[in-house]
Amino acid sequence: MSAVLTHVQLPAELPPVRRVLKHPRLMQSHRLTLLVVLANAVVLGAGNHSIANIALIAQVNFALGVLVRQQFFVNALCKLVMRVPKTWPLRLRWTLAKGYHLGGLHVGGAICGTLWFWALTVVAIGQVDAALQVTYCLQSLLLLGIVMTSRPKFRAEHHDLFERMHRFGGWTLNVLFWISALQLGSPSTIIVLTITTISSLLPWTMLRRIPIDVIRPSSHVALVSSNRFRPMAGSTRAIARHPLQQWHSFAVIPTPGAPGFRMAISRAGDWTSDFIDNPPSHIWVRGISTAGMANYGSVFKRVVYVVTGSGIGPVLAHILANRVPMQLVWVTRNPVRTYGQALVDEIMAAQPDAIIWDTDAHGKPGMVKLAYSAYESSNAEAVICVSNRKVTWSVVHGMERLGIPALGPIWDS
Repeated sequence: MSAVLTHVQLPAELPPVRRVLKHPRLMQSHRLTLLVVLANAVVLGAGNHSIANIALIAQVNFALGVLVRQQFFVNALCKLVMRVPKTWPLRLRWTLAKGYHLGGLHVGGAICGTLWFWALTVVAIGQVDAALQVTYCLQSLLLLGIVMTSRPKFRAEHHDLFERMHRFGGWTLNVLFWISALQLGSPSTIIVLTITTISSLLPWTMLRRIPIDVIRPSSHVALVSSNRFRPMAGSTRAIARHPLQQWHSFAVIPTPGAPGFRMAISRAGDWTSDFIDNPPSHIWVRGISTAGMANYGSVFKRVVYVVTGSGIGPVLAHILANRVPMQLVWVTRNPVRTYGQALVDEIMAAQPDAIIWDTDAHGKPGMVKLAYSAYESSNAEAVICVSNRKVTWSVVHGMERLGIPALGPIWDS
């Protein structure tokens, strides 16, 4: 199979000006983060920065960051985009398909809200009583801890510490926000804080412990199933072994003609390794399942799914839903030995013309050429890649530099 790709010729890339906008550093989520920063810079330049105004601006930024991550908002936005007529121009549909990049607003709101609160702490010196000043200082210290542990490299290396700081620090911060808002007595700030608090608490009001069944076709993967909560196809759900410890999100796969859902959990760290080696009988879930990135591909007339390894999980949900004509390209090591004959048979039954590239037999392919070859031969409008960060960005931005619409996870927060 590798020899076939040597004959694939990629078309000419976009002109330099258009091509530079496809660089990972300039992806839509980063542009939205910059937009939030620039909007705050305009507000800063407008003046009138009393303590009450600074507190309000800070809370508005945090509200933006929280609300664009709210599960009901995410699902509503996705469903709206999925209803876009396929008769609309491709470039417009391509733009709308990037709706999942709104996470950039979350990052921008969090950054700017933090900066405004630090400024508030400095401005408040000598202007408020000691109790309020202490509250502001505690807020600033907690925000510093959250910011430092949220850095991508730190988060990847110390995920458990990041999550605990984000959760418990965030809850403590919310209490301090209420204390300072009530002390300051600003009705506007209290209204914004109320909305943010309700939004944050809502998923926790739906905290549930549910039974699961776990099958391990190999030491690399666990296939989880439950007869509870039939989800939206192509969505993800966060699960935990303990509600106050690590939460991890996985794609959920509806079972045709049956209630509940399935998940494929691959070995990718301490938590997943322990889950596979010592599977629990129950898991915790909170909130609702949330629309995944690939749902936005419904705006296209035909798509190519390029997935590696356990990326087949979220893609299988779309194959079974059969919303859009598609071509599947699955690159994985020995699929039957790794994921089991039953899962491979289910995939082939749903997608008989699927291209399954066994890396044990054929080695690793050139992913961009493989994606383009499938795109060209299937007359698709777009490519959707589900893989690790390096491969995903290579394929997505490799396609977009050629002027081909492409979607993929962005690991934006």
